[in-house]
Amino acid sequence: MDYGHELVFGTFLTPAVDTPDRVIALAQLTEQVGLDLVSFQDHPYQPRLMDAWTLLSVVAAQTSRVKVTTNVANLPLRHPVVLARSVATLDLITGGRVELGLGAGGFLDAVAANAGPRLTTGQSISALEEAIAIMREVWTPGGGGIRLAGKHYTVSGAKRGPAPAHDVSIWLGAYKPRMLALTGRLADGWLPSSGYAGPDELAAMNKIIDEAAVEAGREPAAVRRLYNISGVFSGGGGFLQGPEELWIDQLTELTLEEGISTYILASDNPDDIRRFAEVAAGVREAVALARSGAVVAPRSAAVVAGGFSVVPTPPPAVRRSAVQLLDESARPTGPALDPSRTYTPYQLQSGQHLIDVHDHLRAELDQVRDLVEQVAAGMLGVGAARSHINTMTMRQNNWTLGTYCESYCRLVTTHHSLEDASLFPHLRRADSALVPVVDRLQEEHKVIHDVLEGVDKALVALVDGSGDINGLRAAVDLLDDTLLSHLSYEERELVEPLARLGVL
Repeated sequence: MDYGHELVFGTFLTPAVDTPDRVIALAQLTEQVGLDLVSFQDHPYQPRLMDAWTLLSVVAAQTSRVKVTTNVANLPLRHPVVLARSVATLDLITGGRVELGLGAGGFLDAVAANAGPRLTTGQSISALEEAIAIMREVWTPGGGGIRLAGKHYTVSGAKRGPAPAHDVSIWLGAYKPRMLALTGRLADGWLPSSGYAGPDELAAMNKIIDEAAVEAGREPAAVRRLYNISGVFSGGGGFLQGPEELWIDQLTELTLEEGISTYILASDNPDDIRRFAEVAAGVREAVALARSGAVVAPRSAAVVAGGFSVVPTPPPAVRRSAVQLLDESARPTGPALDPSRTYTPYQLQSGQHLIDVHDHLRAELDQVRDLVEQVAAGMLGVGAARSHINTMTMRQNNWTLGTYCESYCRLVTTHHSLEDASLFPHLRRADSALVPVVDRLQEEHKVIHDVLEGVDKALVALVDGSGDINGLRAAVDLLDDTLLSHLSYEERELVEPLARLGVL
């Protein structure tokens, strides 16, 4: 059953006390690659793990967009009133970036050994139900003091507040029938792990949650279904044991058939996190197509036959400049296209992403020309035009293939050089026939850089009186010819290898 929730993807990182800097860096990477959520386990009785709430606060302070949550908070060692106020405070500080994964406290002996209450399993579930009611009262402004008398928690006139910045969701880690029923009655989300509840067990557990929700007068869709997952990007095709295409197929199926809408990857490997971001993009696309009524073919099977369907952009038919810096006749070519080869839609995305980024650069070139004409018309100062040009992507990227990686991997500009350093060597290693092409592309990057510097010098000359607007127009014409020719060549030679060989 598809409950229709927006898809969310995140990481489940180990809060190892001996590598705090690395843990924080992985959380930042989670945000940088475009994922939505960072989560940490909460075991306050375990000294080899950092305190979850302290760590969440630091991570929230060193990120700007990603949400943070416990996965899941240990209630017996986190008093519900104090926990509610901690959650609300961090949510206010971050502008609504906190959710609460909550558990009854599975390691009961460890809780008791650390001065927590010694409860049976049944008692811990009752305490959890009482705690949820208390926390929601704390987050509800107005209405006087909180008075709730329970078997495990009694609140006698406690003041309310603070209210969080948004309606914080409470997600319960649950596996047994009583906890699943509690989830259906009271929780905003269900958060199991694939290691304890495999994909084939989800339907039966979902049924218990749905029935409990209906009995409590709630819509089953009110309970978001989350899933902690682990896997490897290799193997023989088991659950999440294979390439990205297999992950996309399997997670899309879980979304549409079991209603899972949040996937949280348990991994401390930065390469896995980057690849999971690619999986997330693929799942979002496949689910959107399915929900729109389109027929979605499995991505792990080849579905595009009879030729390569991504069309490179041809070079302009007319040149603007009398100067030609690139000898186009000397450009090497890569392997010929195999007309019998088939490609999956997922593979084709790689080449299309390159074209999409190039289209952005073509649009920026139009902006450069428009800025020059504004200067000529006296509508814009030369200094302002120069500032605009220097902040454009084409300047920031120093003409590396990082522009491609920005779109594909969703990394910030500061990481472009790292991505460029891995992609070109990857193409060289994967297909020796591409080596001359890649070498030529890098040579042309330098030429284009010099042309950009020529535009800048023409702007300066216009300011100091040693040049005029016609000199600036000539510099932009040369940039236009050189850039558009280069982008067309790069697409012609790389869109198919990117689909065939993939990216790192």
